[in-house]
Amino acid sequence: MQLGVKEAAGLLSISEKSVYRWINQGFLPAYRVNDQYRFNRAELLEWATSRKLNVSSDIFHEPTSSGLPIPSLVESIQSGGIFYRLEGDTKSSVLKSLVEHMRLPDGVDREFLLRVLLAREELASTGIGDGIAIPHVRNPVVLHVSQPIISLCFLEKPVAFDALDGKPVHALFGLISPTVRAHLHLLSRLSFALRDEGFKSAIQRQALRDDILAEASRIEKTFITESAVKSLEESVS
Repeated sequence: MQLGVKEAAGLLSISEKSVYRWINQGFLPAYRVNDQYRFNRAELLEWATSRKLNVSSDIFHEPTSSGLPIPSLVESIQSGGIFYRLEGDTKSSVLKSLVEHMRLPDGVDREFLLRVLLAREELASTGIGDGIAIPHVRNPVVLHVSQPIISLCFLEKPVAFDALDGKPVHALFGLISPTVRAHLHLLSRLSFALRDEGFKSAIQRQALRDDILAEASRIEKTFITESAVKSLEESVS
């Protein structure tokens, strides 16, 4: 999951010169390893998402591993559920409500999950702006869930979340994955979807479940199309 400067530049669709400049300015999260800069793929994606930066579609074509299919955005939302009028008037209380509503296997310790989510928020807010947050854990493997889920919760009232734009949050996408790879793909797809006007509008107006899933399904088709085009380009190159 470690990237070099060239890979990071490609993922962010910027020049390597810009990568070095952002590192020197303390703007971009990077690690110095053997006199070379390295980036954590998940951390870089989270960073780009929180700042609404466009990410290269190459993130969607990460080589497969372990033979497992890439998780579907629609199926993950269906598995996690969509909930309305979630109660809570603080960040910690709405996260507690989120964990209580998540459709998790019986073996998952919800108290532990809540502590991990709260610890993640202490590192940096998962509020990405425009009233939306994506609470998730940095290390998805510790939860031992069998499949990735996204639980979408609309709050009873907006809550301060320390988002970059300072706006209170009214919608939470709780993301839980069994593997780092599934985590990355779901986060990238959700980030892409939230830049789509149709999907984002459905979230902003707290649309009906079927309408939200229809918008997610429409966007999912673009992933399939892009993947087919990418495979064709690779086969003839």
